[in-house]
Amino acid sequence: MIIGLVTAVAASACYGTGSVLQAVGSRKSAQREAATATSTATTQHGGPSLSSTAKAAVTWEFMVGTVLDFIGFALGALAARMLPLFLSQTVISANLIVTALLSIKLLGIKLNRREWMSIGVVCSALVLLATAAGHEGSGDAARSTHWWLLIISVVLMGGGWIAVHFLGSRAAILAGLLSGLGFGAIGVGVRILDGIDPFDLPTLLADPALYAILISGSVGMYLHTVALQIGSVNGATAALVVGETVLPGIIGVLWLGDASREGLAWMAVLGFLLAVAGAVAVAWFGEPDSHGVTPPKAEKSPEPTAV
Repeated sequence: MIIGLVTAVAASACYGTGSVLQAVGSRKSAQREAATATSTATTQHGGPSLSSTAKAAVTWEFMVGTVLDFIGFALGALAARMLPLFLSQTVISANLIVTALLSIKLLGIKLNRREWMSIGVVCSALVLLATAAGHEGSGDAARSTHWWLLIISVVLMGGGWIAVHFLGSRAAILAGLLSGLGFGAIGVGVRILDGIDPFDLPTLLADPALYAILISGSVGMYLHTVALQIGSVNGATAALVVGETVLPGIIGVLWLGDASREGLAWMAVLGFLLAVAGAVAVAWFGEPDSHGVTPPKAEKSPEPTAV
């Protein structure tokens, strides 16, 4: 349990730091796009174009942030196999706190009192969850569950890609939420993945859950990048927290055998609800700090001199 918690906390730190560095890279890219007034910077609906997102991904800050995300992914996958999903995913989702604190320094964002209170609620919820968490389930699931995970991942990620294209600049919270659902699907997929212990490559490659993980991870990363480009870094991360926490936690309890300690189910439920409520509050109370940058104003031409 202790090793699993330490692993989940390390994953959270990697994800939180990575999100802020990616936001810095996205902003720098947006500033360059605005300065050159390129027509490909946005879609006709006002959202970032695919080329704009790709340019954001080649800034050094974004690349370092992505490396941290991969490290966080590996640590998170390990934690998901050692802890109940409602605990591992919630601890990992506490990267919201890391994101909020680092954004003060690196993005110049000021947190208001309600945001600080919301972060405090999330911290308290994590303490309740860690206290109440019992054993994790075996991860055994019917083969149909693997297929359903793949189908749902394709529908959510494909639908998210299309929705973000049409909603444009209004898609920040939706993109954050869907990226969170994608990362949550990764947690579920890692738990039920066949061919891991003992390792068996043909079995691994034949498991639909593996492809659900790959699709959810790649498209989820794209949607998270879009959310960082067009919305508040704290708001986008808070939406991600909700998507990453709620469904995997419920699935873990209902289908994968995750459980709380005897007599402490009420504490686990309370901690879970407080964690989600705190994350939503950060998104709700956070001041928008659009990552898109308005093009510089044109200089006024000098007034004609009177003759």
